[in-house]
Amino acid sequence: MSSRLGPLACLLALTLLVPAGAASGQAAAPSGASTHREPASSATRVVGISVDGLNTEAITRLGVEGAPTFTRLLAEGAGTLNARTEYEQNVTLPNHTSMMTSRRIDRRHGGHGVTWDDDRRRMTVARAAGHPVKSVFSEVHANGGSAALFSTKEKFALYKRSWKRGIDRFVVNEDQRRLVRTAIADLESTDRSFTFLHVSLPDRFGHLYGGMSAQYLNAVRRTDRHLGELLAAIDSHPSLADVTLVLTADHGFLEGSTSHSPKVLSDYRIPFVAWGAGVRAGDLYDLNADYRDPGTKRPTYAAKRQPVRNGDLGNLALDLLGLQAIPGSELNLAQDLDVS
Repeated sequence: MSSRLGPLACLLALTLLVPAGAASGQAAAPSGASTHREPASSATRVVGISVDGLNTEAITRLGVEGAPTFTRLLAEGAGTLNARTEYEQNVTLPNHTSMMTSRRIDRRHGGHGVTWDDDRRRMTVARAAGHPVKSVFSEVHANGGSAALFSTKEKFALYKRSWKRGIDRFVVNEDQRRLVRTAIADLESTDRSFTFLHVSLPDRFGHLYGGMSAQYLNAVRRTDRHLGELLAAIDSHPSLADVTLVLTADHGFLEGSTSHSPKVLSDYRIPFVAWGAGVRAGDLYDLNADYRDPGTKRPTYAAKRQPVRNGDLGNLALDLLGLQAIPGSELNLAQDLDVS
């Protein structure tokens, strides 16, 4: 395992058990976590998940006992705890718009232009950019697929206004557990090509009590349990064997702080992991020589080899679905972020 893994290597070394005499040499599933089913050959459905305000150190600190779902995703998926937010900002709406459009934020350089973080009911992404902007939702729709968006925040209505025909179902519920269960029921009953699930308990308690506080860590634990219900549904329903999850975050949280800054490591360092159908387990930087682990740095978009960014999600989802990149996008435009 590469020394570049940093906190991921430490986490797995501390929490994964390898059976004595295991012929395959692969780590067993963490104690208390479900056994991962054999993946399908490829994904025909993708679920993008954003855990709003997730500090990667919380996963390491909680370990397998406190965060068995996050630990399992990292052990069985293609992931890293050292991905990056967008360079310009790391707040909710700007970074989620990047996840959905695979664009940077700054409209002067081809970005989507969403720089605010409140509910501006007359705004759309196209108005922010000054021209029409395609998204993962619009591309799924253009290719005959169906998409849904489930969020814990009302301001995500920005995306339903922006891509009305692309988002077939839009649900907002501040009760995170109920929202996750609604998304699970939708996956089980409806053939969606793409589902985006936004959960935000860590963000809520980080702003109230500070990053890495007892309340914040408990919010991460609860989120881990809620997402564990999603993995349990995938494990138990053969009809969901073709689902691939792509999980990331919009920002982290500095310990003791109730706000976040694009210039603070704990805020711009985030997780990024793909798990499920067709995904090969491993560190994303080891699997992708075209991407560079940034260490503790915050590279601009000018760097020849980019870090994995949360904005890679949109084009990765389309790649997993066998579709071309979002027109006008920049992040992962070549769809060369490999997870299989």
